Amino acid sequence: MNKPQTTWLSQEAYDRLKDELADLITNKRSEIAKKIQEAREEGDLSENGGYQAAKEEQGRIEARINRLEEMLANSEVGEAPESHGIVEQGVVVSCELNGNATKFLLGSHEILEGTGNELDVYSTDSPIGNAVMGKKIGDEVQYDSPNGKKITVKITGVESLKI
Repeated sequence: MNKPQTTWLSQEAYDRLKDELADLITNKRSEIAKKIQEAREEGDLSENGGYQAAKEEQGRIEARINRLEEMLANSEVGEAPESHGIVEQGVVVSCELNGNATKFLLGSHEILEGTGNELDVYSTDSPIGNAVMGKKIGDEVQYDSPNGKKITVKITGVESLKI
């Protein structure tokens, strides 16, 4: 079994996610359990839309709890990594993507959540993230997009994230 990947988080992002997790576990779980119980008491579950919706919501809550627990357990918390001109998690990458200039954060979208920053975010295990990880300014790589097309990426800049 593969060890989960470490996720870099700012202290603010870590605290926000920890608070969200606590709310999901303490409040949302019991709220959805109550909704499910109330829907069960209405009778026939096969035709009970409220029950079905509550079960789906419960699934989303549990999935988010699992995601947050894993992310927080495997996170590195601190300041954004100092850019050394090499693509790594937590840096902003400027590149030419199939000839078009673009900029994105390599990391977790939770880092920018609530900051008002509209930067695109790609995880290190996404096709583009995997392709550019460890590359330096001037490097050009290709990767296969999910639809099978070859995408060319030329790294034109790497900078520290400023939140």
